Amino acid sequence: MADQLAELAAAVGLADRWTDFAGQSREVAPVTLRHLLTTLGFPCDRPADLTESLRRIETMRADAASRFATAVVGHATALAATGFVPGKAQLIHEDGALRDLRLVAGPDGRTRLPAIREPGYYRLEQNARSMTVAVAPKRAYGIADAAPGRTKLWGVAAQLYSLHGPLAFGDFADLADLADLFAAQGADALAISPVHALFPGTPSRYSPYSPATRLFLNVAYAAPSLVLRPEIVGPMPRETVDGGLIDWPRAVPEKLAWLAEIHARFLAQAHGELRDDLAAFRQAGGQALERHALFETLQMHFADRGSGWQAWPAEFHAPDDEAVARFAEAHGIAIEFHVFLQWLAERGLAQAQERAKRGGMAIGLVADLAIGMDPGGSHAWSRPEELLMGLGVGAPPDLINGDGQDWGLTALSPFALAASGYAPFIATLRAALRHAGGVRIDHVLGLARLWLVPQGAGATHGAYLRFPLEDLMRIIALESHRYRAIVVGEDLGTVPDGFRKTLRDGGLLGMNVLWFERDRRGRFIAPDKWPAHRLALTSTHDLPTVAGWWRGRDCDWQDDLNGRAADARSAPRRARGKDRGKLWDAFVAADCAKGPLPAAADPQPAVDAAAAFVAKTACTLAVLPLEDLLGRDEQPNIPGTIDKHPNWRRRLPDLAEALGEPSVAGRLETLRRERPRS
Repeated sequence: MADQLAELAAAVGLADRWTDFAGQSREVAPVTLRHLLTTLGFPCDRPADLTESLRRIETMRADAASRFATAVVGHATALAATGFVPGKAQLIHEDGALRDLRLVAGPDGRTRLPAIREPGYYRLEQNARSMTVAVAPKRAYGIADAAPGRTKLWGVAAQLYSLHGPLAFGDFADLADLADLFAAQGADALAISPVHALFPGTPSRYSPYSPATRLFLNVAYAAPSLVLRPEIVGPMPRETVDGGLIDWPRAVPEKLAWLAEIHARFLAQAHGELRDDLAAFRQAGGQALERHALFETLQMHFADRGSGWQAWPAEFHAPDDEAVARFAEAHGIAIEFHVFLQWLAERGLAQAQERAKRGGMAIGLVADLAIGMDPGGSHAWSRPEELLMGLGVGAPPDLINGDGQDWGLTALSPFALAASGYAPFIATLRAALRHAGGVRIDHVLGLARLWLVPQGAGATHGAYLRFPLEDLMRIIALESHRYRAIVVGEDLGTVPDGFRKTLRDGGLLGMNVLWFERDRRGRFIAPDKWPAHRLALTSTHDLPTVAGWWRGRDCDWQDDLNGRAADARSAPRRARGKDRGKLWDAFVAADCAKGPLPAAADPQPAVDAAAAFVAKTACTLAVLPLEDLLGRDEQPNIPGTIDKHPNWRRRLPDLAEALGEPSVAGRLETLRRERPRS
């Protein structure tokens, strides 16, 4: 049975071995493979189960291959086991244009589709057979497409909720103002935190990386002032900020109550173009929008039971249930309210991107696409067949997290993707790109493989599941050109050999973060040695700010979070002292700083130097998080804790005022000087 189990795991795409952060090969226990295979829908307890599951996965793959394929412009494509034969066929473009062609036999005996010159989605037809072919450009849309002739652009990264404005947390109106502000400063990109839909009935669930769905927006960010007349908007609610921290459980209900008042005024007063636009938006959203609005209505109705649909009464566990239909009929106005909120949010986000581009940004907004979704959310409720339900997504043990990580998320199933012609993935990409000039794909390693963990088993008892990297990369390239948007892949951590080359060849920008750019002796790499086709950053939302790192603020937090004894607290600080010296030496060598090493309590010279250092890198795009532009100590998020650190709650000061401060103005001037727009 062991050989059959290994054969089935390989056919399904589960790796029975993996390489850890230290380069050591690790074996996946057979009990873990069985658990994962069974949850994925491939029983394997008995020899007969193994035989039947192996037959089933082979049938699934052959069926998927007969209905969908990807190709690259200008290259012939082998059609794997599709039933198509050499001879006459027809190719129909999505715009209806029809072309006669001949399929030919390749040297390997497989039927080949001749090279196609124009990218797009096509229907290939021969006799009674038909399949979709996605023909992609050779590379994703890139910096050279967005800003021809320029090799060094810059931008800033913002946690959207942190933006200063009249309400308790930032929204799309504040984002539009931020776009105006930094477009005028010469920035070409504005990277933002995820804006995916969360759980409006459970405002304590505010992590932007644990969305209910990635297909719709977080309605708390809706900005009615961008869409509606002042008399419909009415007076704004008061702020709910305590000591610079957002009180989400209080602030979200206050905003939703205000939005409900606006909706009532809209129904009473709005007419003509606005009404027509909302109606068109609802019709275009179709069943997906209706089900999401229904989910949000149910989620608020059953909020006292918990955030996920699993806590609702059993008769509400599926959108087609009779009880759900009765609920929808009785709560039509409430459902319409949630459609209205999505409309406000969508139109507001669109305006933010329009203002970024109108101000001269070559790229504008760079959206953030989270790696997965909450299994209790809207997507899992409305379309569970598209997801890896019953399994958690995470990461294996590494140097920082010895027990591995289970992020409490589910993700799109590679089997469902193949069976549906990648429709869920395409819809997800389009939702992210619709109002952006770029997208950052969180944990881009997930395009090739995901670490899956059986529920309740612990992250060490997981294994990697293979994903169709080639097809996904081609679809990304095709969609990025359609939306004229660059693509960034968050490729930090343990990366398989050759993966970064695959990203580069496909036109995706990888990420280089200051803290990790070192040689084998631990010295920081000079900026002109950083690779060109990458995104350069001082830090990320999960890592210390420059000021915080210089002070050792992250060491303080880890001491408190991990309960380190007093005698164990000195070692990280001694190591940090040495690293400060190495970093300062690199700053001085790059002509980004002068003079002796500043004290740990004096981080501002290091903040200035870090901004200059990243600006000088050879990377085509340099991005400075707002926290580092302002010289803040605290990072937005510390992974691994939910309630012991104020994750996703910190508010920034008024940026229009802050840009007038000499230190901040100096950092901006450095970015403009090193990376001029013209």
